[in-house]
Amino acid sequence: MDNSSRRDFLKSSSVATGSALFGALGTNYAFAEGSDKIKVGVIGCGGRGTGAIRNVLDSAPNVQIVAMGDMFQQRLDNANGTLAAKNPGGVVPADRCFIGFDAYKKVLASDVNYVILATPPGFRPMQFKAAIEAGKNVFTEKPIAVDAPGVRLFLEANEMAIKRGLAVTCGLQRHHQQEYVDTIKRIHDGAIGQVTSMSVYWNQGHLWVNEREPGWSDMEYQLRNWYYFVWLCGDHIVEQHVHNVDVANWVLGAHPIRAYGMGGRQVRTAPKFGHIYDHFTVEYEYANGARVLSMCRQIDGTASRVAEFAIGTKGTAIPSGTIKVGEQTTFRAIKGNDPYVQEHSDNILGIRAGKPLNEGKFVAESTLSVIMGRESAYTGQIIEWEDMLNSKKDYAPAKLSMDAVLPVPEVAMPGTTKFF
Repeated sequence: MDNSSRRDFLKSSSVATGSALFGALGTNYAFAEGSDKIKVGVIGCGGRGTGAIRNVLDSAPNVQIVAMGDMFQQRLDNANGTLAAKNPGGVVPADRCFIGFDAYKKVLASDVNYVILATPPGFRPMQFKAAIEAGKNVFTEKPIAVDAPGVRLFLEANEMAIKRGLAVTCGLQRHHQQEYVDTIKRIHDGAIGQVTSMSVYWNQGHLWVNEREPGWSDMEYQLRNWYYFVWLCGDHIVEQHVHNVDVANWVLGAHPIRAYGMGGRQVRTAPKFGHIYDHFTVEYEYANGARVLSMCRQIDGTASRVAEFAIGTKGTAIPSGTIKVGEQTTFRAIKGNDPYVQEHSDNILGIRAGKPLNEGKFVAESTLSVIMGRESAYTGQIIEWEDMLNSKKDYAPAKLSMDAVLPVPEVAMPGTTKFF
């Protein structure tokens, strides 16, 4: 970004605050893109970006990757290498492959009409806004921000997307997974009565980490270990567990009104793990009185569970495919297509039909929900939805450049760390 900061980017934007941002959103079926050919630009070519390349090429005919951008040449080369046999045009030529903080601008300046945003979440709000301003249909990975200023910026840009008739879909792929769609429709139709409580989980072992190499600046080290820094990742409750909390919001048809959380850093305590936690537990309260227990953990040697459960006045459900009333299973979903492919198929179908999807509202709400849970755990305080939405806490560094000096922040300490 030519040494300008994400913080300055946020301050220069006319970002509104308050719940009116959510209430203003809807679905606009204006014609979005007249050309039948989907020319894809990929911004962020790491593991998820490379996966998204395969997914979008499998999703529909007449789709081609025509431009790519990343911070590092190696990731760009690795992603490009997967295209030789699959991409209609083969590998993307060098003059359409861009590296650096401004790579996204160069991708957006090309003739792409469909953009995949797969950089670390901390970059997502400004890159999403730039994509909408450039008139591009967008598929954005989740979450869409790591803090409330980023969520507000995303919402502002999403309103612009609706007015311009641009498609906005997100990487909460369960919304395109037939098992979830069919089961939750039945829950909404009353199959288990009124949902009074849920429990949602993403408990697993430890993820990757890259040891620091000689010559890496602070910025390069943090970018290559983006998962362990809140300004880039949001902590694993935000980056990963958003999937499960999103299912709770979907089932209940609302976002939580407050969060009461706890968590800590019990096993991943070495400096190489940045300053994120390794476990969280949060109780979410909803306006209708429902409570959701949320649990996520990344610790080796522990019992894994990635699931959601719902309890209603008439029965119970596993939203991924099963409904029970008493001891009887009354519904078992049939497995559908690969949801990572289906989400692009649905997006492209809407674009070509002149009825672009817009998933901005629920991905923003789900992102803010997990940010609220994180902040409750970090501070030890009960956090209210409106306070979270209007929070001024911005985790971005003062400057985005490879020579930036970035000390690792202290680990949040409940009772000491303040919410603002």
